[in-house]
Amino acid sequence: MITKFMTEITTRINPFCTSSRATRLFLSQIPPNARMEGLVVNNTTLPRGSTEKPMLRVKFKDGKVMDLDCTSSTIKGLTEEVDRHSRALQKKADLQDA
Repeated sequence: MITKFMTEITTRINPFCTSSRATRLFLSQIPPNARMEGLVVNNTTLPRGSTEKPMLRVKFKDGKVMDLDCTSSTIKGLTEEVDRHSRALQKKADLQDA
């Protein structure tokens, strides 16, 4: 996963609910040095009886905010969506450097 262009990740998960699985796996794929590079991770853990849906919000350096649907997506789908925008930002940065 390309985390270079992410500025903030906000999640809301219920660890006892299967619909939060993709969000938990997404968080586990963030490299440990990403926080040193300026990535802010905000995580809210819901209690067992909560009926709120899991949430994943990713903010990028260009100002784009992605609110991803975690209940119907798989981890592969979530990472593909985020990486698609990160690759576009990488191409833009490469063109500006050249």
